[in-house]
Amino acid sequence: MKKLALVSTVTLFLGMNSFASSDMSLMNKAKDMGLKPIPKSSLEVLKLVDDPKNPITAEKVELGKKLYFEPRLSKSGLISCNTCHNLAMGGVDGVSAAIGHKWTANPHHLNSPTVYNSVLNKVQFWNGRSPHLEDQAQGPIQAGPEMAAPAELVVQRVISMPDYVSEFKNAYGSDVKIDFKLIADTIAVFERTLITPSRYDDFLNGDLSALTDAEKKGLGLFLDKGCASCHNDIGLGGTMQPFGVAAKYKFASLGDFTGDKNGMVKTPTLRNIEETAPYFHNGGIWKLSDAVKEMGSVQLGLNISDKDAADIVVFLKSLTGNKPDISYPILPTITDKTPKPDMK
Repeated sequence: MKKLALVSTVTLFLGMNSFASSDMSLMNKAKDMGLKPIPKSSLEVLKLVDDPKNPITAEKVELGKKLYFEPRLSKSGLISCNTCHNLAMGGVDGVSAAIGHKWTANPHHLNSPTVYNSVLNKVQFWNGRSPHLEDQAQGPIQAGPEMAAPAELVVQRVISMPDYVSEFKNAYGSDVKIDFKLIADTIAVFERTLITPSRYDDFLNGDLSALTDAEKKGLGLFLDKGCASCHNDIGLGGTMQPFGVAAKYKFASLGDFTGDKNGMVKTPTLRNIEETAPYFHNGGIWKLSDAVKEMGSVQLGLNISDKDAADIVVFLKSLTGNKPDISYPILPTITDKTPKPDMK
């Protein structure tokens, strides 16, 4: 009996070692294929997201949060950054084409990408025309189909409210000049903090039990099918890639967007992907497993089965991360000098 018990113990030990070895191999394979985790160290995270030209401080983040939720930055006084990038809904608006000023749908039928983890993108906008969040933040505020507010109007609205002036001085110094660029830069400081580490990051950081067996199976398929060729690095996306490499996207005619001048399109992040439907640049697909199969066809020339797609989706859901705790801010009161809303 003692010999049998010893054999059973050894067998169990070897089996556990085998599983650990397999998990370690999967982790190393993911890293070898270009996947990187959000660091565990808060100092390393700060290095990752900070802009040395405009360092993150608590005062800037709080002011940037108010400006992010501030509808009076729009011409109508009704639309804020959070309207299209809703922090309670995965950082998106949940519709195929973004809706802006005067209930205008995006003229190119472009879908609002998530603001969560956008700091990890190498470029911003679907055509990659902005190099960083500070530049990106200026665009939607001024764009006619979005917030439609001229830069001068935005500045007039902000400086007309003494509480905002006081907060800018507190964040940047008493001699600060509040201009449109600084307003956008401050929004970007807040957006830089919107990262969402997940159990996937724990796994790549060495906690081999962070993912379930089903999630590890899905990760293996994700790697073996070639998904990591575009969805890689820390952001699992965010770089410019050719689109429609192997076949034509089935909803290519939905809108007129064709990418940048070279036909390249920004690869969306897969982080929190289960929360950011509909998918693709024009929001043409609503079901995540259908998006996986479409990408297999369009980008990889593969016919991904329903079973494999479902297994990959199990992994993708492990990318849903921990959101920062954000309370809705109380915004400053207008004065007689505050320009009135303009619905025209």
